[in-house]
Amino acid sequence: MFKTLEKSAKTEDAALAAALAELGLDRDDVSVEIVERAKSGFLGFGACPAVIRVTYECPDEPVEIVKPAPAAEKKIEKVEKKADKAEKPVRKEAESAQSADDEYAPIRSFLTGLLERMGVKAELEFSKRENGGINVNITGNSMGVIIGRRGETLDAIQHLTNYVVNKDSDKHMHISIDAEAYRSKREDSLTKLAEKMAEKAIKYKRSMALEPMNSYERHVIHTALQNYKGVTTSSTGVEPNRRVVVSYVKSDQSETNKPTSREWA
Repeated sequence: MFKTLEKSAKTEDAALAAALAELGLDRDDVSVEIVERAKSGFLGFGACPAVIRVTYECPDEPVEIVKPAPAAEKKIEKVEKKADKAEKPVRKEAESAQSADDEYAPIRSFLTGLLERMGVKAELEFSKRENGGINVNITGNSMGVIIGRRGETLDAIQHLTNYVVNKDSDKHMHISIDAEAYRSKREDSLTKLAEKMAEKAIKYKRSMALEPMNSYERHVIHTALQNYKGVTTSSTGVEPNRRVVVSYVKSDQSETNKPTSREWA
């Protein structure tokens, strides 16, 4: 189930930051719609704050896996079946292992059981995120199996981990799963791609559509070009074929019209 929250501030960015702080979520966890743009007025008169509406997934309700691409359906189904078999014994292990000295126990127990059933031997490294969430980096052999095509299996593991660990918890904890720093490497690759498409959009003065991406990858593209002069970004299509469009904007409009799309993700 999805919920919405509206926030207002002097700028769209400030309103978005306030909404994310209140929800305790990251930018890639929400979709953003600009309800009303900020207006500076004339000589201080007639100023109007920006109003945005964020849509986010309610953690208290069971959710379905959003399949990033048809080619990954079989992989994700296998991971889901293994997770279902692992959930009951893993939950018992998590309850017995959890203590005040180990806040990562439920995550460790679930991932350890899941990886064992996938036939993968790996080490888990934990660290806290600035927003209160938790990062988990998986290291070891056979990381290609964990990552999957364009990170699809890794996304499925992250989704399942968040679902299982938070299902019976009163407080939602966002867990980010990575393998051999794949996500940071992927971010670098996507950032370079975004800049290349921006240069083409400016050179040919037309819009450039990228290949279909999941919400995380689209967020990386939007972020990489949010301050890039001469272009603006928007998303079009429906999952799993939703993609980012990089559009050319004339220099005298690039500051006032960014972003042109009402939806950023």
